[in-house]
Amino acid sequence: MDMMSRAQALEQSGRDIVHLEVGQPGSPAPALVREAATRAIGQSVLGYTEALGIMPLREAISQHYADLYELNIDPARIAVTTGSSGGFLLSFLATLDAGAGVLLPTPHYPAYRNMLKALDLEPVIWPLREADDWQPDVAGLERMIASAAVPIGALLLASPSNPAGTVVPPERLKALAEACDRLGVRLISDEIYHRLTYGSDAPTALAFSPRAIVVNSFSKYYCMTGWRIGWMVVPPDMTRTIERLAQNFFISAPAVSQVSATAAFAAIEELEAIRSGYAENRKLLLRELPGIGFDRILPTDGAFYLYCDIASLTNDSFEFCRRMLEDAGVAATPGLDFDPERGNRFVRFSFAGTSEHMMRALERLAAWKPMQR
Repeated sequence: MDMMSRAQALEQSGRDIVHLEVGQPGSPAPALVREAATRAIGQSVLGYTEALGIMPLREAISQHYADLYELNIDPARIAVTTGSSGGFLLSFLATLDAGAGVLLPTPHYPAYRNMLKALDLEPVIWPLREADDWQPDVAGLERMIASAAVPIGALLLASPSNPAGTVVPPERLKALAEACDRLGVRLISDEIYHRLTYGSDAPTALAFSPRAIVVNSFSKYYCMTGWRIGWMVVPPDMTRTIERLAQNFFISAPAVSQVSATAAFAAIEELEAIRSGYAENRKLLLRELPGIGFDRILPTDGAFYLYCDIASLTNDSFEFCRRMLEDAGVAATPGLDFDPERGNRFVRFSFAGTSEHMMRALERLAAWKPMQR
């Protein structure tokens, strides 16, 4: 966040900055979504909705699971939320007592641990290994639970992950889900980057565990970041708890966003074209970055990030990113945001922007002499 704020300040002073630090699609919401919003604003009252969301949207999400995963998900299990952030907050409040530990496979999205701390929950760092492609496994899960200083109440697992783009394959996710059920640990599956994969599709935890909670969002694949709309799928015995919490915290997700998001599932052709652009950006960066000093990159399987090991260039990723921003006008995110212990030697680049942005960034980085240790 510090790097993003500094990049914005430089822009306001007249500097031209290439943004590779923001996990935000460079494309607007699909045309069908924007048209639905225009109609809703002109024709609808747009007052509060049901706390769990309007039924047409919940039914559309249910159909999405049937179409993409061949799963029959009752719309009654689906709660529409204010982005994935609302879904995580509701998940934590509904399932965990104060003081409980939540396993965070690391590197991880930093807001997880901040939300947990705000709720008097204990983030428990599970350091994954670069040599293992940042993949979690059952043996590691059991080891972390046994050695934790606090009782572990949940595993928060993202696939595809931010920042590394790791996709947990079906057999591994199944084993982790079954282990969580056996050990009495709630699996909370962050699936906000689903459909943003560049090989095999990402499986959903709903296929493997009746106790799993899935959190998803319209922000990433559907290009609706500012609309603040997402969803969660919960076990049937949890829906009333989620509803009561949502009533008191949010009343409802924004009505116009709910109506508009219902149209997003009809815009797959446009969205797939955008995803193809990400795939081309990914290829470009993987091809060109090694030649300008960023030569330790695990090819990302999902999301729209590259997580680069820059230990040969620096042991201070924050200062490295600051220098890169000030000197080259390229904004990226230091690994310390995602891994407080080992992130000093990593940097994350987002390739969610346009191909023109990627080319400009590469030109500037090639002309900039990276800081040496």
